[in-house]
Amino acid sequence: MSIEAAGPRHWAAIVLLGVVWAATFPAISVALEGYAPLTVAAARCLLAALVLAPVMLALRLRAPGLRAPGARRIWLHIAGMAVFSTALPYAFLAWGQQHVASGFAGVAMAAVPLFVLPLAHALVPGERMTPGKAAGFGLGFAGVVMLLGPEVFRAAGAEHEALGRIACIAAAASFAVGGIVTRLCPAADVLVLAALSLALAAVAMVPLALIVEGLPAAAAGVPTLWLFYIGLVPTALAILLRVKITRDVGPSFMALTSYQVPVWAVIMGAVFLAEPVPGQLVAGLAMILAGLALSGRPDRARRRR
Repeated sequence: MSIEAAGPRHWAAIVLLGVVWAATFPAISVALEGYAPLTVAAARCLLAALVLAPVMLALRLRAPGLRAPGARRIWLHIAGMAVFSTALPYAFLAWGQQHVASGFAGVAMAAVPLFVLPLAHALVPGERMTPGKAAGFGLGFAGVVMLLGPEVFRAAGAEHEALGRIACIAAAASFAVGGIVTRLCPAADVLVLAALSLALAAVAMVPLALIVEGLPAAAAGVPTLWLFYIGLVPTALAILLRVKITRDVGPSFMALTSYQVPVWAVIMGAVFLAEPVPGQLVAGLAMILAGLALSGRPDRARRRR
């Protein structure tokens, strides 16, 4: 199905999904007031896996057997998703948000489709870098450079803000690699892929967090509440909503969240956490969104066919 087939409920769902995902970033900032970053990332993986695994079983969806044709390749992709779509970006974001505003982290996620462009050109058959996509990538990349700012080339200050910015951009790049891994995965149910990759990520992240940061002490109610929110709502439940929207209308419609999330994240950070909105952030966001719009336009050769 195409975007034209989307009805009012699909548009409402895509707006809701954008808001839910955007709320992840201020929620992480609050959770970090009571928990260390690896603990936040590990809890996010574990809580989401504990939700999706029973849903998968209730729907009678099965993990691919190791002896089935192509199953080992599917498991290899699931492991790649666990690393690049879950464990690494969640850890990068949690660590980075110790040092940057939540709005910045949300804006950094707008760079994910831009990182996908060159990766898809190199790795995905049929995905070529057209002049329009190249121009959009160049404009968006300039926006990313503006977001990072000249401070990244200087020695990190006491608050490590420059390193925090780099960590958020690294999370976006990791999400892009994970997206390519998912796209190249052999045919499999999306919910199964999500549940199993989250479970693998939890198996790796929980022991790592315990080794590096120790057993977390009980934090105040607010950080704990938002820690559970991160794992249950924008991670687990949002995946279910994403699967539903993608199956109903298609992946092109899902791509509209790339435009929403950073805008909502900046608004929420300013309203609920009183974060400043510097001109550098607004300009970088505008350039990235303009690059996304330009790269998403069909090239003339295709329109003439």
